[in-house]
Amino acid sequence: MKKRITLFLCLLVLQADVLAAEDYYPFSSPDQQTRFQQITAELRCLVCQNQTLAESNSTLASDLREQIYQKIQQGQSNQAITSYLMKRYGEFILYRPPFTWRTLGLWLTPLLLLLAGLSGLIFYSQSQRKNKRE
Repeated sequence: MKKRITLFLCLLVLQADVLAAEDYYPFSSPDQQTRFQQITAELRCLVCQNQTLAESNSTLASDLREQIYQKIQQGQSNQAITSYLMKRYGEFILYRPPFTWRTLGLWLTPLLLLLAGLSGLIFYSQSQRKNKRE
């Protein structure tokens, strides 16, 4: 009896993924579908933060995809849709923010960390060579 309950619970958990709701958006043209895919790939999920809206399964991402779909159906341009979402959520919604003075640290920090790491490695190797000579 205990094995049957365990088996039932395992099957129930495995089936949960199958029952998960997926977004379905009927587009009137392939161009609209391409635009939808492009926009959702360029915008960040505000909950997940390391996923695009296209990749995320969060409720907020689903709501934002629905808004984007509605705006495409209304005939709004990609720029208008992106501008609307940027006004509402700020530049943080952009998965790849533009290179501006406000985002300078965001873009330069990886380079500075790489240079610091290389400098440390060079300093360490030179000190090891100096210690071997002595």
